[in-house]
Amino acid sequence: MYFEEIKELVLKKLKKELKPNLYYHNFQHTLDVCESVDRLAEMENIKGEELILLQTAAVFHDTGFIWRYENNEELACKYARQILGDYNYSTQQIEHICSMIMSTQIPQQPQDLMGMILCDADLDYIGRGDFFITALRLHREWSENSNMKITFKDWYLKQQSFIIQHDFFTRSARELRNEKKEHNLAQVRELLQLLDATANDQLGSFSNTYK
Repeated sequence: MYFEEIKELVLKKLKKELKPNLYYHNFQHTLDVCESVDRLAEMENIKGEELILLQTAAVFHDTGFIWRYENNEELACKYARQILGDYNYSTQQIEHICSMIMSTQIPQQPQDLMGMILCDADLDYIGRGDFFITALRLHREWSENSNMKITFKDWYLKQQSFIIQHDFFTRSARELRNEKKEHNLAQVRELLQLLDATANDQLGSFSNTYK
């Protein structure tokens, strides 16, 4: 397997062909996921061929966004199947890579430890200090690329629900991110309370004006 060569090829393609209004699922996100995969794989003792397959899945996992916003994982797998054979990946290895890519589709459904690592790396931001700025990027991206138009408040209600329901799959991700994830959840709840209080204050001021 010629991983470094395929990684260079795919990263160049992502950097050149991803749309500029992908504020979250952009070139930097793929680099971020690759870095997180490497960190979690080391902690989970993934080595050798398994590590290369996992790293390859990380590089390919969002390539489908080049062609389509919704259900893009299928297109990422199609692209992987088209070119990985030329880089000495076997059919079995390619299908394992595609299984990992498909497992990142929400709701995540990883089939093995490697898939669990990729899924945890893909949502690593939930338990990090850059959660709020990352969530805002995703909100703007959804507003411009999907049929779902959602208010700021409703977006953070959605984020609150998502964090409550979310669990990292691997022990390593839980150790690294759970504490900060709970802190982020508490801040989302506080933000929603402040938004409600502000809305009520504005409604009261508006009513007083017309008394």
